Amino acid sequence: MPFTVINGKVEGVMVRNNSDIWNDGAWLAHRYDASADAFHLRQVSRSAHNAATFLTDEYLGMEPRPIVLSRREAKARNAENADLHFILHSAFCASTMFANGFDLPGLSMGLKEPVLLNDIVGFRRRGAPQVAVAERLGDALDMLARPFGDDSAVVVKPSNIFNALAPTALTKRPTSKAILLYAPLSVFLLSVARKGLWCRLWCRELLEGQIADGIVELGFEPSDYFRQTDLQIAAVGWLAQQKLFHDIARKVGAERIATLDSERLTSNPGEALAAAVSHFGLGGHAAANAAHPAFATHSKFGGSFRTEDRRAEYELAQMAHGDEIEKVLIWAEAVAQSANIPLTLEHALRF
Repeated sequence: MPFTVINGKVEGVMVRNNSDIWNDGAWLAHRYDASADAFHLRQVSRSAHNAATFLTDEYLGMEPRPIVLSRREAKARNAENADLHFILHSAFCASTMFANGFDLPGLSMGLKEPVLLNDIVGFRRRGAPQVAVAERLGDALDMLARPFGDDSAVVVKPSNIFNALAPTALTKRPTSKAILLYAPLSVFLLSVARKGLWCRLWCRELLEGQIADGIVELGFEPSDYFRQTDLQIAAVGWLAQQKLFHDIARKVGAERIATLDSERLTSNPGEALAAAVSHFGLGGHAAANAAHPAFATHSKFGGSFRTEDRRAEYELAQMAHGDEIEKVLIWAEAVAQSANIPLTLEHALRF
């Protein structure tokens, strides 16, 4: 049975006091249960965050007895939180590595694809009213903004299925800033091709969700997708996200939005991290440099991994799939031009 909060007290769990939960980001707001209008919390240490590729049960393990906190109780107990900023991404762009870089004790913590935000996406896709979605999203972000120890900021990297909700999130958090991280289209297609069948299927699932979210406005009829190859479908999904990022950057402006492509990031990760720390207004930090352990470790599988290793993987993929990718690139660039979608985003992060 889960633990339940009753009148501000946790029944059946040993904590020093209630502030252990209300004010400590180590009590991760892991899930949102729409039927009960409640958050499920579980304790996840800093080291556990670093060890987990994503904040999912697959990597954290199942929590059989989460603390169940009604959303009303959460709102009533909400303390002054840390600054909250975002890494929004288009997938296959070293976003997990980048988020790991924000593990800077005393300054910030990076949260990698918390399932809580996926639950809000699901709530929206099941037809919840826009006002209800926005309210629950705001409360979920408040829960994620609880700091680790004396950190001053939390940097959240949501799953890219969250991107359609990004404009609402930035409206709900007017002091939050974001980095829009994307792989150039050619690199994105190389990633899809080299990852094989499961990734091609994932791109179709992604596009299905984007269509449901109403962010695919490229002039295609529904039947057109049946006549498109896997890599064309991948390119359509990339273009939809690129248009969304372009619109966000233009509407929100350079003061809050910076853009970054994966090739600039992986070529100079330390400089990119330092620039991002500055963009988020977090001041300087000695660990925000190329020596950060996140930049020498494979973000998905662990073990040593360098920029040269990444480049070698892509060269092999180019040899195997170059002809297909070249043809799709020509097609996708024509679609982008017709839809006025820039392949390079403005407001580039300066470093």
